[in-house]
Amino acid sequence: MEDKTQLGKVELTVEKGLAKISFYHPAHNSLPGKLLAKLANTITEVSAMEAVKVIVLQSEGNRTFCAGASFDELISIKDLETGKAFFMGFANVINACRKSSKLIIGRVQGKAVGGGVGLASACDYCFATKYASVKLSELAIGIGPFVVGPAVERKVGLSAFSQMAINATQWYSAEWAREKGLFTEVFESAELMDEAILKLSFNLSNSSPEAMQELKGICWKGTENWDELLAERAAISGRLVLSDFTVNAINDFKAKA
Repeated sequence: MEDKTQLGKVELTVEKGLAKISFYHPAHNSLPGKLLAKLANTITEVSAMEAVKVIVLQSEGNRTFCAGASFDELISIKDLETGKAFFMGFANVINACRKSSKLIIGRVQGKAVGGGVGLASACDYCFATKYASVKLSELAIGIGPFVVGPAVERKVGLSAFSQMAINATQWYSAEWAREKGLFTEVFESAELMDEAILKLSFNLSNSSPEAMQELKGICWKGTENWDELLAERAAISGRLVLSDFTVNAINDFKAKA
């Protein structure tokens, strides 16, 4: 049987100061540990490139940006150390975005679930299409959005984050996400969104790198403890993923898929 946790890819293109980091997985762009590590490393590597002025974070496909954690990998976790290590994958991607000296533009063309909402929240400026509804589904499978929580709360505020986290089976529209501050603009189509991304990217590529780096530091003020905070949150998720409740919930979900 094919090991789905080994599938997927992360690709990088750099042209005229614009770096595009694109990820893909056949299971609705879900993210196993291997892809999370590659994503975090690529963001960190690109951030050190002097030729790069701005980064676009995107996924392949049409209607799903990211389905979050890989259920195939979650169900294979058998001990606390492995569980924490997996959720540290999301922590490392968020912290790579936070620490990057470059401004990161998010391109969310479709639905974002759990960790996918966390990725969008870790971007400095996020575009979306009207198809980009969002959901924090973790509580429904017994985990809770602990690792992505700080990033999401930073963007939408405690009230909206609590609403999403508690009502974990509810989809929230792209327009709702725009109103709460997760998305900056919502477009009727991916084509219109890409035009706006290209325009903003061009403007940023002609801006002062030093000024943009200083601005980014101001925008992320108050997150200096996230290395420790997200590691603590990963340990919570790593413990809960071992529970009978979570194992049964994931198996039920996979059986219905």
